[in-house]
Amino acid sequence: MQGIKHIIFDLGGVILNLDYQRTFTAFEALGVKDFTGLYNQFKGSRLFDELETGHVSENVFLQEMQKHVTPGVTDQQIIDAWNAMLLDFPLQRLQLLQQLQLHYNTYLLSNTNAIHLERFNQILQESRGIPSLAAFFNKAYYSHLIGYRKPDKEAYQVIIDEHQLNPAETLFIDDLLQNIEGARAVGLQTIHLQAPKTIADIFKPAASL
Repeated sequence: MQGIKHIIFDLGGVILNLDYQRTFTAFEALGVKDFTGLYNQFKGSRLFDELETGHVSENVFLQEMQKHVTPGVTDQQIIDAWNAMLLDFPLQRLQLLQQLQLHYNTYLLSNTNAIHLERFNQILQESRGIPSLAAFFNKAYYSHLIGYRKPDKEAYQVIIDEHQLNPAETLFIDDLLQNIEGARAVGLQTIHLQAPKTIADIFKPAASL
């Protein structure tokens, strides 16, 4: 951490626990025979990428999903299945983020969408009494609101430019290698967080800072 003044965190798999299989299982229960194949097909057609960059609305996404579920399935059931992957915010991680705020400028950069944003803030409110992840960062950046997603260099550059950060003094933490490589391409310092390690393992001395 020598020379680091700013930290940019990924969300899913770093701060928020995820289980993608729960969403796959939930959609199969709604009649989608092979959600993994459908997801890959949608990625090929850019549906999910465009949902995550704000170019496709929640309604368009739901209309597309309605074509693949059993007749009679409601939009809310689709939303619940899509959100099933979102689990919990471990208290230790949130406490660590609060500690780090005292010593660094901290930011969040997440590839996400409007449906997930509403749900994970709801999880945070219900479990910790905090209405928004914004409380833990100088500023939170979500792909569907900024129009760019990792690993596109523009996603990182939005934060660098808005806050005039020196990339050499800025650490980026993510659990996906392609996002780490994207960050390195714009000069950021990086840590590729791989399970079972968590951010608590990176910042073990934080409590004594």
